[in-house]
Amino acid sequence: MFHLPIKQSVLAMLAVSFLLEAGSAGSRVLYAGGTVSALKTKSEIRIDLIQDSALNLNANGRTIQIPYKSINTVEYGLHVSRRYVEAVLISPVFLVAKRRSHFLTIGYQDPEGLQQAMVLQVNKADIRALLVSLEARTGLRVEYQDEEARKAGKG
Repeated sequence: MFHLPIKQSVLAMLAVSFLLEAGSAGSRVLYAGGTVSALKTKSEIRIDLIQDSALNLNANGRTIQIPYKSINTVEYGLHVSRRYVEAVLISPVFLVAKRRSHFLTIGYQDPEGLQQAMVLQVNKADIRALLVSLEARTGLRVEYQDEEARKAGKG
């Protein structure tokens, strides 16, 4: 079996953890639709708000940058649906179960001056961090579609 001295083992673990973390920068979202022609509807992308000047969207090895100063709309809403088919198959108790989908809409002006928009479906665990980051980076207040979305977005 291969053994490294403790000091080298710790350095190797740090290097591996750094590489793993670097590969997972940003949040995974689903591009639900919009006017961004470079993205396909229902494609999984990674949204990264770490840069000071621009929002980065990474899809299929391609990066799309949207300057924060170009963003003019940030809206958050929920789509709530009941799971009837799944519920009946599992148990009638689940008829009251709700599934909430979290949607983030970002509107911006492209370099040609045209208004663009994208709707992103976001994981529940990531939505609050994305909303806070977008408010901080853009200087805009998030618009909530309704009171339920406001509660979910602010926790």
